[in-house]
Amino acid sequence: MMSLMVHLKTAAHLRGKGDRIAKVTFRGLSFYSRVAENCEEEAHFNQTFRWPIASRLDADEMLEIQVYNYSKVFSNRLVGTFCMVLQKVAEEGHLELTDTLIDDNNTSIKTSVTLEIRYQPMDETMGVWSDGELLGVPDDRDGMFAFETDSLLSGQSRGSGMSAGRALQGSIPTFRKAGKSVFSAMKLGKIKNSKDDHKKGDEPAILDMEDLDRKAMRLAGTLEADTISLASVTAVTTNVSNKRSKPDIKMEPSSGRPVDYQISITVIEARQLIGLNMDPVVCVEIGDDKKYTSMKESTNCPYYNEYFVFDFHVPPDVMFDKIIKLSVIHSKNLLRSGTLVGTFKMDVGTVYSQPEHQFYHKWAILSDPDDITAGCKGYIKCDIAVVGKGDNIRTPHKANETNEDDIEGNFLLPEGIPAERQWARFYVKVYRAEGLPKMNTNIMANVKKALTGENRDLVDPYVQVQFAGQKGKTSVQRSSYEPIWNEQIIFSELFPPLCRRLKIQIRDSDKVNDVAIGTYFIDLRKISNDGDKGFLPTLGPAWVNMYGSTRQYTLMDEHQDLNEGLGEGVSFRARLLLSITVEILDTASPEIISSTDVQVEAVSNISESATGKIEEFFLFGSFLEATMIDRKIGDKAISFEITIGNYGNQIDGMSRLSSTKKNKKDGEKEEEENELIQNSSEDEADEDGELVSVSSTPPMRPFITDRNYFHLPYFEKKPCVYIKSWWQDQRRRLYNSNMMDKIADKLEEGLNDVQEIIKTEKAFPERRLRGVLEELSVGCSRFVTLANKDLNQAGRTKLDRERLKSCMREMDSMGQQAKQLRTQVKKNIVRDKLKLAHNFLQKLRFLADEPQHSIPDVFIWMMSNNKRIAYARIPSKDILYSIVDEETGKDCGKVKAVFLKLPGKKGFGSAGWTVQAKLELYLWLGLTKQRKDFLSGLPNGFEEVKVAKMGPSLHLVPPVSLVYNMKQVFQLRAHMYQARSLFAADSSGLSDPFARVFFSTHSQVTEVLSETLCPTWDELLVFDDVELFGEATELRDDPPIIVVEIYDQDTVGKAEFIGRTFAKPTIKMCDEHYGPPRFPPQLEYYQIYRGNCSAGELLAAFELLQIPFDAEEIRQALIAVHNFAVPQIKIGQGGRADLPPIEEPTDTERGPIVPVPLGIRPVLSHYRIEVLFWGLRDLKRINLALVDRPRVDIECAGRGVQSALIQNYKKNPNFSTLVKWFEVDLPENELLHPPLNIRVVDCRAFGRYILVGSHVVTSLRRFIYSPPDKTSNKWATAAKLMNGYMVLTNGGSQPRSSPSLSSHTLSHPPGDIIVNVDGEPPIRKMDTVVKLDAMSDAVVKVDMTEEEGDKEKKKKKKKKKKGGVEEEDEADESVLDWWSKYFASIETLKETLRAQEVAQAEAEEREDLEIAAEAAGSRTKEKGKEKKSSKDKKKSQAADSLEKQPFKVKLDELVVYNKELESEYGNFEDWLHTFNLYRGKAGDDDEHTLDDDRIVGRFKGSLCMYKLPLPGEISREAGFDPNMGMFQSIPHNDPINVLVRVYVVRATDLHPADINGKADPYIVIKLGKSEVKDKENYISKQLNPVFGKAFDIEATFPVESMLTVSVYDWDLVGTDDLIGETKIDLENRFYSKYRATCGISSTYSVHGYNVWRDPLKPSQILAKLCKDGKIDAPQYGPGGKVKVADRIFHGPTEIEEENGLKKQTEEHLALSVLNHWEEIPRVGCKLVPEHVETRSLLHPDKPGIEQGRIEMWADMFPMDMPAPGPAIDISPRKPKRYELRVIIWNTDEVILEDDDYFTGEKSSDIFVRGWLKGQQEDRQDTDVHYHSLTGEGNFNWRFVFPFNYLIAEEKIVISKKESMFSWDETEYKIPPRLTLQVWDADHFSADDFLGAIELDLNRFPRGAKTAKQCSLNMIRNEQELPTISIFKQKRVKGWWPFVARDENDEIELTGKVEAELHLVMAEEAEKSPVGLGRNEPDPLEKPNRPDTTFLWFLSPLKAIRYLVCNRYKWLIIKIVLALLLLIMLGLFLYSMPGYIVKKLLGA
Repeated sequence: MMSLMVHLKTAAHLRGKGDRIAKVTFRGLSFYSRVAENCEEEAHFNQTFRWPIASRLDADEMLEIQVYNYSKVFSNRLVGTFCMVLQKVAEEGHLELTDTLIDDNNTSIKTSVTLEIRYQPMDETMGVWSDGELLGVPDDRDGMFAFETDSLLSGQSRGSGMSAGRALQGSIPTFRKAGKSVFSAMKLGKIKNSKDDHKKGDEPAILDMEDLDRKAMRLAGTLEADTISLASVTAVTTNVSNKRSKPDIKMEPSSGRPVDYQISITVIEARQLIGLNMDPVVCVEIGDDKKYTSMKESTNCPYYNEYFVFDFHVPPDVMFDKIIKLSVIHSKNLLRSGTLVGTFKMDVGTVYSQPEHQFYHKWAILSDPDDITAGCKGYIKCDIAVVGKGDNIRTPHKANETNEDDIEGNFLLPEGIPAERQWARFYVKVYRAEGLPKMNTNIMANVKKALTGENRDLVDPYVQVQFAGQKGKTSVQRSSYEPIWNEQIIFSELFPPLCRRLKIQIRDSDKVNDVAIGTYFIDLRKISNDGDKGFLPTLGPAWVNMYGSTRQYTLMDEHQDLNEGLGEGVSFRARLLLSITVEILDTASPEIISSTDVQVEAVSNISESATGKIEEFFLFGSFLEATMIDRKIGDKAISFEITIGNYGNQIDGMSRLSSTKKNKKDGEKEEEENELIQNSSEDEADEDGELVSVSSTPPMRPFITDRNYFHLPYFEKKPCVYIKSWWQDQRRRLYNSNMMDKIADKLEEGLNDVQEIIKTEKAFPERRLRGVLEELSVGCSRFVTLANKDLNQAGRTKLDRERLKSCMREMDSMGQQAKQLRTQVKKNIVRDKLKLAHNFLQKLRFLADEPQHSIPDVFIWMMSNNKRIAYARIPSKDILYSIVDEETGKDCGKVKAVFLKLPGKKGFGSAGWTVQAKLELYLWLGLTKQRKDFLSGLPNGFEEVKVAKMGPSLHLVPPVSLVYNMKQVFQLRAHMYQARSLFAADSSGLSDPFARVFFSTHSQVTEVLSETLCPTWDELLVFDDVELFGEATELRDDPPIIVVEIYDQDTVGKAEFIGRTFAKPTIKMCDEHYGPPRFPPQLEYYQIYRGNCSAGELLAAFELLQIPFDAEEIRQALIAVHNFAVPQIKIGQGGRADLPPIEEPTDTERGPIVPVPLGIRPVLSHYRIEVLFWGLRDLKRINLALVDRPRVDIECAGRGVQSALIQNYKKNPNFSTLVKWFEVDLPENELLHPPLNIRVVDCRAFGRYILVGSHVVTSLRRFIYSPPDKTSNKWATAAKLMNGYMVLTNGGSQPRSSPSLSSHTLSHPPGDIIVNVDGEPPIRKMDTVVKLDAMSDAVVKVDMTEEEGDKEKKKKKKKKKKGGVEEEDEADESVLDWWSKYFASIETLKETLRAQEVAQAEAEEREDLEIAAEAAGSRTKEKGKEKKSSKDKKKSQAADSLEKQPFKVKLDELVVYNKELESEYGNFEDWLHTFNLYRGKAGDDDEHTLDDDRIVGRFKGSLCMYKLPLPGEISREAGFDPNMGMFQSIPHNDPINVLVRVYVVRATDLHPADINGKADPYIVIKLGKSEVKDKENYISKQLNPVFGKAFDIEATFPVESMLTVSVYDWDLVGTDDLIGETKIDLENRFYSKYRATCGISSTYSVHGYNVWRDPLKPSQILAKLCKDGKIDAPQYGPGGKVKVADRIFHGPTEIEEENGLKKQTEEHLALSVLNHWEEIPRVGCKLVPEHVETRSLLHPDKPGIEQGRIEMWADMFPMDMPAPGPAIDISPRKPKRYELRVIIWNTDEVILEDDDYFTGEKSSDIFVRGWLKGQQEDRQDTDVHYHSLTGEGNFNWRFVFPFNYLIAEEKIVISKKESMFSWDETEYKIPPRLTLQVWDADHFSADDFLGAIELDLNRFPRGAKTAKQCSLNMIRNEQELPTISIFKQKRVKGWWPFVARDENDEIELTGKVEAELHLVMAEEAEKSPVGLGRNEPDPLEKPNRPDTTFLWFLSPLKAIRYLVCNRYKWLIIKIVLALLLLIMLGLFLYSMPGYIVKKLLGA
């Protein structure tokens, strides 16, 4: 590994005298030197720093050295900096130099540094990548490292736990140099070096950033003034040395707890269903719930648009395994279940893992499960969304609106899954199981024995596999603990499957009910890889382990859930040998079985060695400490049991070899076993013969620690356990896993670190991130080299090989990506890159999870009185030993703090938070033959105690206990300063917190502070005489952890647990100096956890100080050591003198409490906090009494102020005195500011006060006032609060608005931009100004009134066509209405989103260029170029799509927000903040969901804090009111009457409220006491109702200021149900400077659809704003100009009145200023535009789950102003009445179906049927053209279809009753589609369907001119062909093809029809009516049909004539001729003899 070493020798020519420190930085990674104390001219550092580096040293890299004057209290002062380019070093590898420093101004100063640099390009011996860190290597002068050979090579000297030399060094710390090195030795070959080498040479460098070593944290703390790491968790997690491992901080099991889920599915339509003329129904099935859509008749492309909601309350695992099944059923009715057309399956987890947890408008592909050879059976278009608690589902807005009818582009499949999925067989082979528990209890066993007379194994196991909604079972093996099945279960499923997990269960077959013995889930993603080099799912043959409830058998197993796989198993249940393979089917092959039913077959047995060679494993554990034992079990003796698999289990465990077959794994023969022993070496055989596993500690009675906890007296003597077990040797799997886990842990630690740096605003987070990425890439390459030594050991499965390959590939590419990412990290994009790095982390964690188990997990149980109380489960891989360091488990051979928890459901909720016991536990697991090192990680200084009867030779027998003969005595000081944001544990909504600190077996308590959530204890707890065992040196680097628990004191009963946190103390050995950089320690924040959720933060510091001995004892000890006796060292009385003194308690009132000493507590400054008291709102009753005279108390850091008393809350809940202030001393460091408490008390009679509620402002940062910057340019905003809100004026900066692309997105103070508002109102044109100068970012200025938009339904696409009627319709002023404006706005919105894409592409490109510029080397630059070209492409595409927009009609628009208006404008808290008041205990649910129920009211007001004294110029400003302090020009808060006008446009996606899956919604509006119910206007059976209503309500602020808009469901019987409601705080809107009273429109007009709504004209509003903002009134100039505050705006000056006259006006000008008000300096802000906001509807019973959305807006008009005009009419558009006349002229080439009775000729009796979709019952038929022989038919027949049509939505509106029982009609909206079908008429049987065509009247292909030109392509290439709309063309005639599908599902042409479509408006239809068929009026002439077209049995004569004349004419002539000939012949023959006789006789 390459490395760079810098040896920093001295710094000379320093000025003055003082402490110096140096900081050396290379590649963003800094080291601090030690502090050189009290040096004058010269500082001797003499220290070496080493950087292991992964990439070669570049010639232009820099090394930076900074020298500081060090100070304990203040920040360090920089003396100077030395920078050098490492070019020479890179070339030569070595350099010594002395050079001067430069100061801040880049001038050279006298001070110089001397240093030596070495660069090692490649050196195999260097480089250690130990679990700990990358560490410093000393500059070793002698040129070699001294290794202690004895400890390395002989296991012997380990016997006593230490060698003589070390004994000395360990026990008497005075002889050591301070600061044991943290240097781990290199690996030499395979020898693992002992952990504690001495180093010759210098002190080690303390790593600053990389190694998050605590020392360094402290150091960093002292260096940068008083900063703190908020590294809450890191406070513990990082270790210095390797003897201890991290404790886990979160306790509660989260998995098994049920949560609320809601799954909503919209079935929109189906297409291309296979089958003729079907009546389809869609069935939606989730788990066992089924719901059906309605039936659509005779169509194979039905349109449903039906919405279903399923609610669940189950654990997440159960939820995500449920299968969503969509199936289409044909002709289902009450009697028959219908036939299945096709199904689609997917599990809920797949949907949940989608972005936004949903699929939107996607097509599901149906397949037939009974016939896998068939292809696709059709498509269903649907939306599926899964909402958990707190998820917010937003319907996506697609800017580039793809045509959703494009089925191929929108399949319902996750990203990356091919559309053409193939069928596959999943083979799950189940071989055998072992280690099953004895299931029946003893009683049952005895009963059975009595009945059956036999005693057998009492378990009848079988295996059940569940996959994709199907179950398969093996046979039952009767009475067997080691069943052998050898069967395979075969599933057929599409591949890749959309179900993630296979569930495998061993079940016990029972006559009554089968119970699960154990469950195992297999995640398919873990056993396959879908990459291009991936592999199909494969597993095993391998053993999988199952865990579940304990193995004590009672009749009722309380933990049965655990066996079902819910929650974490608490004990080993069994292991099962199985394998999985997948085979893709070739569906074309003939011998395939087409059904998908599960099959079970037998398979052959598998060989013993297939799963690996059996090895003997050895598990050793030692209990160093057992504390914090719950007091409930403290009275009985306690022991601990460790088990691995069934080994060590006391009930039915396998403990020793002699117990014959019972514990032979896999039925090995006894002989083999013995043979195995014989073969091993002699002494081992001996030993193994004797070695009995000891799996539990001897029982002991616990001692009392304090009121809550006990501890076991494990002092000098530590009990040990050891277990031998036999498992297949599959360590390789675990090793790879461990390597990845370690890389991931390191990465996670680094990323947490970067987050902390960002959070605490320390410098250079980007450098730290670069370091982390560097580390990652090094780790990855290291993994690739280590994992590559591919051992071909027995039992390697296909999955092992494939996984290894894919892991190596992944790790390799991750290393590369990390390198690349490292070059891109920049200060401004650290956060984005941090996100990317988090993706690495997730991927690593995923890869590290090994699906094929080998060794089962280790369980530790605490037993009391033979009952199992609490357990801990430790994965075996974490403690597995390997010779290679990286492969060792992270806790192997280390001391780990383990917290025991209650099993199963007992551990939920509060029981799970209390610790049952805390163990300090040492574990080691490895092969018996590698066991010589198993004690190496223990703290040194012990002697082993063996079992007595062992012979002396057996030095390798494990000890049964360890005795420590050496202890260190310490004093622990816990500086408990304060806690914040604690959990509310009392009903008052506050707590009475105190903290309890545990260290080893000691505990102490702080005082109780009552009624607060932010206690400042300011207390030092001193623990004297803490005894710790082991060598001092190790303790210094690795102290045990401190546990701090915070409780709430209750007057009665036990204190209630609030939360806990862990910390590590800083340690000072007695020979170290108590001083910087490590002492005094800095306060740090520790995150407090309660279960899995955080419950606050603790600010504290901990130090552990060694107590020195006096000289006499040391002498005694030395003698003792040399005689190898055990030193008994007592503490001499005089020994304490060296400890830093403790201040005496200063505060007499507090009694003997010692405060936190000065060096540690923060530095304070004097602040003034001003409070604006506005009013109280919505106070609830307290103890049933109303609040009448409330008062607000504000308190911060012990000081505070009280508001004036509200005399009568009911009449006026506002305060009379607005502003008060108080002064307080607060820490300089903002991060340490204590929280501010707001409490509301009610003053009752007789001087009683009752607490109403309280609120804690945790961070005051956003209220800190910063004075205006005089130097900034004059447009810059004046004085601001931190969050960007003004105080001095009521002007302010922009709200935190979304990056909406309206004309105000400027990235600069807008001083340098001229505002030019067009004379016309901004049309939808893209005026894209891109300005790029050296400083600026590209500003894309898009002149649009449109902002970030709304999630508008796609059905509202408003297509304005070029030309055509609609344009005239819309442009005609009289036709335009509010809805035109609304739809136009939605359209603009989509364009805006496109424009944003352009801007984004540009920004990306700019970033790439920067990166390319920064990264040296041409390679990166070229990359930049390539990237750029792709960006250009993207940009030009987006820009094209903008230009392509056809020019549209000019419409005025409004802004549609797809969220609440509040979120766009920072909750309107620009100067008035709302604080929720809480009361009552906080909810204990995982998320604090019940917080809403705890709200008892709201306090309105604000805060402003600033340091005193203030800069003078502030108060001198004109008109400064000293009473108002910083809150100038705030309106008065007297009551005010307001008219509130609420417009409700529509609601979408409502939650169904009726059984039929629909709702009958209506609106209810409440404001104070007034309520408006719109019940009579409910909308029947609609989930997307359009209300279009305005409601007026009068209200008086402040009493009535909370507006509630609710949607109720109307019910005929019973009460109406609430669907959802939304609440709006009108008061904040009313007073906001964003002027949210009435939105400002984009243009001003006095009549028409865009009439001005506000009673004040724009000029009046502008004048008022100028006056309030104290700026000059606007000056209107000639030429359409207006000047406001030195800025000039342009605009038109004429207005057209209703009568068409023009007149001059200034309103347009004034309005243009208002629309750009945010550009006015100092007071400007974005004014709320005319808008529609979308608000979520919520239901109180289902908190956090959206029940639908409502689009609305509210206007407010003060009553003392002129009255506003009438409300705008937004009532829904009425559909227009149309009539569609379809004339069927002719058909041609219709296929011939019938055979003639007489002649067998093909013919058809053709007729045509037609209907409009949704109106099947009104279908119309032509007459029949009988007997067509050519497929030609002549009809001249007219259909007439009247319908109602909404142009804007392109939907037909149908109102009809759903069923005969329906109360009223339901309105449906359906796309306008005309269906024409051709049929063959049959009289005695059903008519035959021949073909059909469906025309979408909005876009259908133009008909062909002649029958010849009409072909299938008109349907096939529908997308490419030009389409027409009947609504534009009005009249169309042509030929269209009829199509049907043949047997192979191919489309075939079945005929052609010549038709004419004519669309007329209803009025025209009345004027010129037409008849149906060929009737009057306007009759059509009769068709000219050939004579053959008649029906034979109606006119038989005609038929005969036809038969005779036409067909058989020649035949008859021929027959007649032949007959004549025959007759002649007959006559001839007849008469011939006579003639002959005559001739002969009578000639």
